[in-house]
Amino acid sequence: MQNSKASAPAVVIVDDEADILLSYQVMLLGAGFTNIVTCADSRKLLPLLEQTRVGAVILDLQMPHLSGKELLDQVGAQYPQLPVIVVTAANEIATAVACMKAGAFDYQVKPVEISSLVATVKNAMEMNVLRDEISSLRESLLTGRVRNQEAFAGIITQHPKMHALFGYLEAVAATSQPVLISGETGVGKELIARAIHTLSGMSGEFVAINSGGLDDLMFADTLFGHRKGAFTGATDTREGMIAKAAGGTLFLDEIGDLSLASQIKLLRLLQENEYYPLGSDTPLRNRSRIIVATHQRLEQLIEEGSFRKDLYYRLCAHHAEVPPLREREGDLPLLVKAFVEDAARLLNKEKPSCRPELFSYLAGYPFPGNVRELKSMVFDAVARHQGGSLPPSSFLKGMKKVSHLSSPVATVGHRPATSGGRFPTLKEMENHLIEEALQLSNGNQGAAANLLGLTRQALNKRLSRR
Repeated sequence: MQNSKASAPAVVIVDDEADILLSYQVMLLGAGFTNIVTCADSRKLLPLLEQTRVGAVILDLQMPHLSGKELLDQVGAQYPQLPVIVVTAANEIATAVACMKAGAFDYQVKPVEISSLVATVKNAMEMNVLRDEISSLRESLLTGRVRNQEAFAGIITQHPKMHALFGYLEAVAATSQPVLISGETGVGKELIARAIHTLSGMSGEFVAINSGGLDDLMFADTLFGHRKGAFTGATDTREGMIAKAAGGTLFLDEIGDLSLASQIKLLRLLQENEYYPLGSDTPLRNRSRIIVATHQRLEQLIEEGSFRKDLYYRLCAHHAEVPPLREREGDLPLLVKAFVEDAARLLNKEKPSCRPELFSYLAGYPFPGNVRELKSMVFDAVARHQGGSLPPSSFLKGMKKVSHLSSPVATVGHRPATSGGRFPTLKEMENHLIEEALQLSNGNQGAAANLLGLTRQALNKRLSRR
């Protein structure tokens, strides 16, 4: 019995003839399956299933010791969700019907056709993976728990939306299907991709490529590599990132920026699971799992004619939408405190404390750059901090102006004016600024006073006079 150490679910071949085992093994390896286990003694199958993560079984009917029919009954009783493909030399309808009634996934007659067996094994593996996904999703939805918290250690959050996303990622991580990660700039899409890679259990590397700005030649050369002499300047053969990611994950960021020509190359890679290095006419098999990310709405790009619909459907076999920071209420204090600690350690400074009103102040800002922008703001504030606690004013430099005008005051050119066009009074402008500051600080008067450059007592006096 031979056992592959690959992390993908195994395809187990059970047959007492060594030449059959070898031929099926070579056939499946050539089709892209990486974890093949052969078993020449039918008595060893059940112990093997107890110790190995199996995705499908190819089972011969005519064997000594335990027959295939006996094994089929036992596997069906102990592992009812495991697909079993029966292969036999007996082309008898009654036998086929009996096997299907006993729970066989499919029935094939020797000598089997390569394409037929490969297609059947692929269907069986995909069905088994889907069952695992549904089971994992059901557990996540019912319990609300994330089983592999360590995989998400790099993502600081306590928000239910994020934990629901983690549960979904746990369910789909073990599949070989592509994953599309979408979300605004700075939400942490690469962190999500790395978590999927960790959850998948793949032994290969996590290889990240930013697709934005790559022209067709650069994209093909970066992904597929080239042979010596493929183009001017190609003085040596170079492997592409796909080869580097073999047995692991290939992460393509900013997929929405790809040209149509590059999209066709990627589509072929996903459809055929093979690629041609530049200057080569011999295809190589892709052995990596592909994850892509974009901050753009691909549906809108499809309508505009700048993104292929068929590629979109290939990519979104699994889709993870990462919510923006402004929708993750409660995460701001966690993130700020973590970033303050990181900044103080890296800058070799004493860690400043954070006043409660700081979080109310930040909660009124929409963070278009999301977590990445918040981290930059915190690091800048800590770098400039001289002592004591971090005041809200420390973040003014990096914070963009946000206008939520809700009073009757509007602007004409660069001059404030009322809706009727007359110049506002000082009292009207004061009331407007106070309302604006209170709105930005979510009603926190201490934070609003900092915005206005007043003490809290001075703001209270103005509020009492209104």
